Parts: sequence; structure tokens; C-alpha cells
Amino acid sequence: MAGSTSGTGRGTRRGAVRVPPEVAVLAEGLEKRYGDKRALDGLDLTVRRGTVHGLLGPNGAGKTTVVRILATLLRPDGGRATVAGHDVVRAPRRVRARIGLVGQYAAVDGILTGRQNLEMFGRLFHLGARRAQDRATELLERFGLADAAGKPVKGYSGGMRRRLDLAASLLLAPEVLFLDEPTTGLDPRGRNEVWEAVRRLAAGGTTVLLTTQYLDEADRLADRISVIEHGRTIADGTPAALKRQVGGESLQVVLSDPADLPHAVRIMARVAADGVRPTTDEAERRVGAPVAEGVAALTEVARTLQDAGVGVEDIGLRRPTLDEVFLRLTGRPAAAAAEEAAA
Repeated sequence: MAGSTSGTGRGTRRGAVRVPPEVAVLAEGLEKRYGDKRALDGLDLTVRRGTVHGLLGPNGAGKTTVVRILATLLRPDGGRATVAGHDVVRAPRRVRARIGLVGQYAAVDGILTGRQNLEMFGRLFHLGARRAQDRATELLERFGLADAAGKPVKGYSGGMRRRLDLAASLLLAPEVLFLDEPTTGLDPRGRNEVWEAVRRLAAGGTTVLLTTQYLDEADRLADRISVIEHGRTIADGTPAALKRQVGGESLQVVLSDPADLPHAVRIMARVAADGVRPTTDEAERRVGAPVAEGVAALTEVARTLQDAGVGVEDIGLRRPTLDEVFLRLTGRPAAAAAEEAAA
């Protein structure tokens, strides 16, 4: 396998690789081809221990391929990858002993009860009957499923099934958990249930690599985000740092009377950053401008508008969104990219 992992672990034993102790997942120059199509084209990724790392991109960007390689389900055609200090090609068994994986669709059995599912997985993982029972009880409590433990899973909501799936992935207390679009197809309540479960995992010290095409999901859960498109990493940073690439805060004012728009524009121009001219939306009676000192600008504009007798329906500071980041990076909104990939 040309260029895959040769030489990286020289001098180490059984696929152990010299990786900084604070790094849980490392990928360098990962490549994967399916015929003439490049699913991964030199992708780089670094995930720090004990964090939630979001892998963000539209369908077809290569997110699932990355997870499959890191989980040793797929061999890369180039580059190298390590998980928990072990090479995914040279030491796949050692990697598997340290990870959990939750795919896009729940893998639990609908006929069995929640408890029976967990105990069955525990036995498959060679925990032994008593240990499997104890872990099932512990995880059902942890994920808020104790009251439904004796009910067949086919009667669970989507969010409950995903929480049970998460519980099953933690039977062996993995160092690293891969979540591949875990909220696909869930309603808002189900998504919130899964988000809360992920937050609890991270608080307990589990390293989580979360792939998602949902910008709000990455924004709420991830300590750091890597944006990928066409099999490459095109940006990496904290959500706040990525948003700063778009710009700082903007002040938005919605007026009661559209006739006051010119006057509001003159007032907003005094606080606009770098002399940028305020933008207007006559249909919404809105005036907006980027500002350097958000709170000070808001206070000044609100007071000046009030002194001038200008009626205001709404006024507030607005921060950039990840959707705007994606638009800046790719030249198109994330929703449009997802629709294009799915077509």
C-alpha cells in the first residue's frame, strides 16, 4: 500500500507510533480512491484527547470514509493514521480495543428490550454474564433509559434508540468514540437528547470525533471543527476562530417606520467598523453594520435613536454563523452544498 504508514512507527512495537500524548487521533495525507473517484485527497486531521472534534462537510465530502479508516474498517490508499497512539493499518486490533463506533443508523435490535440489547452486546464483547448485566444497568441509568429498559426497542423514539446505540458503544469504556452523523433523521427533540448524551460523554473524559452536516450541531457540541470538502481539510479551528474569519460582530436595528431609514443609516455610520457603509433592507426596515466595540456601539446607537425620536422595534448584536463560514470557505451555503451532493 504505497505511502500508507511505512516508517512512521520505526523503533516502536506492534504498530505503536510516537504521537504527542495529548493527541488522540492523527491523520496525515490520507487518501482513498474508488476507481477514478478520490474520496479522500490528502486529508489531515488532529484530534486532542478529551475533546469533541467536529468533522463538518456536506454529503459526499469524505466524512464517513475518514471514520471507516480510523475505525480500521477500510484501508487507506495513502497517508497514515493513528488512534490512541496505534497505527490503524499496522495495529488494527489495538485500535479496535480502544474505540467505539456509532454509525448513521441505530444498530440495536427492535425485538429485544433495551436491557437485553446491552447485555447481548456485552456478551459479544466477552464481558461475561455478570459484568454485562452490571454494565447494562450502569449505562441505562447514565443515558436516562432505566425506565424503558424492559420495553422492546421497536417502541422507542428515534432519540431513545440513538441513546441506546451510544450506550452500546460504551460497554468497553473506549478511549475514543466515533459518531458518524448520529442525529440524521431525528426530530428536534431526538437531536437534543443525543446532544445532551454527547455532552455528558465529553464531560466524562471521552474523546469524541463527530461527523455532521448540521452546522448548528457542530457549533453546539464541538470544541474544535475541521471543515472538509472534496476529501480535503479546508479549514480547522475552534468555532469562534472560524467565525472570526468572516468578521466580527454586526449591529442590527429594525425600525418602526421605514421613513426613518436614512436617519438611522447616518447614526449607524458613526459606529461602523473601518468606515464601512451600513446596509439597509427596506422591506424589513432593517439597518446593519459591522462594529468593533459591540456593546459600546449598541448603547450609543440606542441612545441616539431614542433622543432623535426614532421608533425601534428591535436592536441587537449579531455574531457570524458557521453557515457564513462555510459560504466564505466554499463559495456556497452549506444547505446548497448538501443538496448538490445528494443529487
